[in-house]
Amino acid sequence: MSRGSGRYAVYFAPDSNTALARFGAAWLGYDAATGVQSTQSAVATMSPERLHEITGEPRRYGFHATLKPPYALDGRSDVSDLEKAVAALARRVAAFAAPPLRLARVGGFWALTLSESCPTMDHLAAICVEELDHFRAPPSETELARRRRAGLSPRQEALLQRWGYPYVMEEFRFHMTLTARLQGEESDAVGSALAPLVERLTRAPLVIDAISLFYQENPQTAFRILHRYPLAG
Repeated sequence: MSRGSGRYAVYFAPDSNTALARFGAAWLGYDAATGVQSTQSAVATMSPERLHEITGEPRRYGFHATLKPPYALDGRSDVSDLEKAVAALARRVAAFAAPPLRLARVGGFWALTLSESCPTMDHLAAICVEELDHFRAPPSETELARRRRAGLSPRQEALLQRWGYPYVMEEFRFHMTLTARLQGEESDAVGSALAPLVERLTRAPLVIDAISLFYQENPQTAFRILHRYPLAG
């Protein structure tokens, strides 16, 4: 896997040995840690083809929660410097327990979110956005237009212009996306299928013990984990 061009992002991704990571890889049919695609978990109310279709977008990004959204490197930046910066940030932040996960609809798609607010998580996302921003190339006009089609508030527009993404800082909401946007009975059926699969993952606090640097070589390829940095503050 070549590096340099493409996009980078800093995400929370659970350790591959955890039940949460195994669920995410099985549901999406893709493991961002290994780059291996696999047969997805069966859903009784849906054909395998439709399940593959509605998980296509989250599969491309890998099972994760966004901290620093995807961006191309500024032309003056070096990948090794980015890696060093992410590692240094992780060394300053202590691991912590976030509230348990819950299954929720977020803007029409199904995701795992936190069951309660978590200022420590919000702070982690904010420092990832701020402290790594000097590596980010400005978004293209096409990308800006795509973001604006969602219908941004004045504050979200200001965040888009400052940070290249509208859902950061006070607009940040921790979520691990599981589907595309769905409607009506199909959305209800998918939620009913997901509920028993994730129930065991929602019983205990979510351990946030590392941040991961992800890389996407080009728009046709999926994101991969380059490195997982333990939180060691």
